[in-house]
Amino acid sequence: MISYEYPLNERIRTLLRLDDLFRRLAHFIGKDDPDDHHVALLLLFETTEVAGRADLKVDLVQELERQRQILASFRNNPEISETALSAALFEIEQASTALLSLAGKVGQSVRDNEWLASIRSRAAIPGGVSQFDLPAYHYWLNLAPERRRADLESWLQPLTPILKGQQIVLRLLRGSGRPDPDCHARNGVFQLTMTGRVAQMVRLRVPSGEAVVPELSANKYALNVRFMLPDTVGRPRPAERDVSFELTFCSL
Repeated sequence: MISYEYPLNERIRTLLRLDDLFRRLAHFIGKDDPDDHHVALLLLFETTEVAGRADLKVDLVQELERQRQILASFRNNPEISETALSAALFEIEQASTALLSLAGKVGQSVRDNEWLASIRSRAAIPGGVSQFDLPAYHYWLNLAPERRRADLESWLQPLTPILKGQQIVLRLLRGSGRPDPDCHARNGVFQLTMTGRVAQMVRLRVPSGEAVVPELSANKYALNVRFMLPDTVGRPRPAERDVSFELTFCSL
C-alpha cells in the first residue's frame, strides 16, 4: 500500500514538512559518503528555515499541553495501562520542557555560523559549491565520515526539541483515526460530505499495484478525491476507472 497524507490546515502542513525533512536528514547523516553529507547539510538549511517559524514553538507547546491534560484525565481508568499512560505523560512533559527552554529564534546558531552561511549562500547558485568556490568546504567533505557526522549532529542538536515535539504530535494525530478500508472512487472520482466530521489530516492508502495518484481538495462541507494517471512526461490525465482505497480522518 502507498500512503498519502493531506493536511487540512497550515499547522499540520508545517509539521508534515518538518517530519519529511527530519526523516531525510537522519537518513543522509547516517551515511558515510561526502555526497550524502552534502545533501544532509542542504537539508539542514531547509529544516532550519521551516523550524524557524515564529509560531511553531508556541503551537507545539500548546498542543502538547492539551494532549497532556487529555491523557491525565485517564488516570485511574481500569481500561488504561497506568505504565503506558505514565510513559506517555513523561514523554510529553520532557518534550514541553525542552521546547520551553529554547531561547531566541529556533536554529539561530546555524544562521549565526559564518562558515555555514557562506555555504548556504553559494548553494543557492547552480553549481555554486564547487571546490574552487568553497575550498574550505571541499576540505571538510574530505574529512573522516565520523568527523563530518559529528559536526552535522552538533548543528542539528538545537533543533532536537522541535523534532521531538512534532514527532509526538504527529504520532498522536496519525493514531487518532479509524481507517475505512472499503472506499471506492467511481470512474476515478470520490466525494464525501463533511457534515459532522472534524479533521486536521486525511490519509489515503492505495494498493501499490494501482497506477494512480490521488488529488485531494477539502473544506468544511465536502471532501473531493480525484485519481489521476501518473505521467512523468506530459500532463496527468484522469484515471476514469474505478479505484478502491482506504480512507482515514485524523484529528486531535
